[in-house]
Amino acid sequence: MNNISFANPNLLYLLLVILPMIVWYVLNHKRTHASIQVSTIKGIGQNHITYKHILRHVVFAFRVLAVALLIIAIARPQSTLSWKNEESEGIDIVLALDISTSMLARDFQPDRLEAAKDLAIQFISGRRNDRIGLVVFSGESFTQCPLTTDQAVIVNLFRDIKSGMLEDGTAIGMGLATSVSRLKDSDAKSKVIILLTDGVNNRGSIAPATAAELAQTFGIRVYTIGVGTEGMAPYPIETPFGVQLRNIPVEIDEKTLSLIAEKTDGEYFRATDNNKLKQIYEQIDKLEKSKIEVKEFSQKDEEFLMFVLIAAFLLLSDMILRNTLLRQIP
Repeated sequence: MNNISFANPNLLYLLLVILPMIVWYVLNHKRTHASIQVSTIKGIGQNHITYKHILRHVVFAFRVLAVALLIIAIARPQSTLSWKNEESEGIDIVLALDISTSMLARDFQPDRLEAAKDLAIQFISGRRNDRIGLVVFSGESFTQCPLTTDQAVIVNLFRDIKSGMLEDGTAIGMGLATSVSRLKDSDAKSKVIILLTDGVNNRGSIAPATAAELAQTFGIRVYTIGVGTEGMAPYPIETPFGVQLRNIPVEIDEKTLSLIAEKTDGEYFRATDNNKLKQIYEQIDKLEKSKIEVKEFSQKDEEFLMFVLIAAFLLLSDMILRNTLLRQIP
């Protein structure tokens, strides 16, 4: 595809000189006519405009166009012919997010769930060549968004996630199994699940170990993230006097999460605050980077000659007309 650009674009400001040329021509137009006093114009035809009057204006237009074309020529217009061949090896990623009520604990800012959502959205924004899906789980699991490359859609669905959308509890095995079902038929060379939870598996009909074996069977790598501070964490509780924060123990089944990651050739991470969780997403981003190979060729050709030739033709036409049809008596 040809794209016109200029080597010296600042010189195009010289086109502004055309305005005073036009103003000068209009103001001095009457001076180009001879005048003679007569007693009466009776008997003289009223339609006295001839083709020469029109040609006189055409000649001026030729000069203006010639000047404009010469200015464009010295700005050096160039056409760019380019080809770009991009080959990408995308990665299919499913984010499995725990949305149980314990994710409302305030050891993260503003709470665990909102912190996980915000950092996941940042992660998604950097994965433009990958298909990404979203699974949410608590006492049961649900596919919030199937695999898609439409980042706007998945980001909007992420923002709509709220605790309480599903029956409460922590069904890690169900969340992982649902994520596997979304990836098992994928043709991507790399299939990844990022599972984030803050608790212990206590619901669901599928054990986490069984779901991990399913992921291993289909060649899916699982990164597990346990979120929660060490010890106790403030948790909002409804009371007759309004919402109050009470410290509750942080219980994360790190053994199970480590087993899932180990069995699927993934890795287990522990996030104790917002900064640590951000670092974990950045580390996973580096571990699972899409491979992109770009071959690009471009060629620039000078296009000023065409403008010079047209300007020369206009100036030559101007000179011929002024010395023939529009020749004036000295």
